Amino acid sequence: MQRQTASDAQMPPKFPYRTRRTVKPNMMDRSREVDPGLLLEILEDANWAPTHGVTQPWRFHVFVGDARPTLGEALMSIYDRITPPDEVHQEKRAKLRSNCEQAPVIIAVAARVEPNGNISTLDELCATACAVQNLLLSSHQRGLGSFWSTSAVGCSREFLTWLGLDSTHHALGLVYLGYPKDGSTPNSTRIPLTERVIFHGGNADRASLDTSAPI
Repeated sequence: MQRQTASDAQMPPKFPYRTRRTVKPNMMDRSREVDPGLLLEILEDANWAPTHGVTQPWRFHVFVGDARPTLGEALMSIYDRITPPDEVHQEKRAKLRSNCEQAPVIIAVAARVEPNGNISTLDELCATACAVQNLLLSSHQRGLGSFWSTSAVGCSREFLTWLGLDSTHHALGLVYLGYPKDGSTPNSTRIPLTERVIFHGGNADRASLDTSAPI
């Protein structure tokens, strides 16, 4: 298998925020491993997300190598337990396993909320989502594709129990990481910024917003 070391990692393009795209597991090159040192750098970037009270509520369970098929089987088992019989979709069920086979790295994400603590559940969930965004951008900067899945299984109490996490934790799904296959990075568009921003006061004017900067 081809491997890329942390020192060989590509640095960010000019606008990394605007060029990041979702790369699903079937678009990842399963033959290319992610160097452990590079993965640690990405996780360290995630660890520097904003956090009210510096509680750092994010919890990451990282699955690589032969732990991936074990995860896939567990996800299918949980799907069978929590899905009503008349809502079972075999294709969706099978994808829980195939995603784990295709992505070289899978990261289960959870947020811990201190019972009766000073920091609200919303704060801790938002902080953990910020950590995931850091993770996605850091991965993109280093040439990796990513896909954040918040399926019913990946966000279930049953999955938390399987991970060994107690009731103070909230599941926020799974992040799949891997190098994109050649030419597999999709294009994307966005609704104009003028339709999403309203300025109040000052000299700002929605008509003056320049969204034509190249990517």
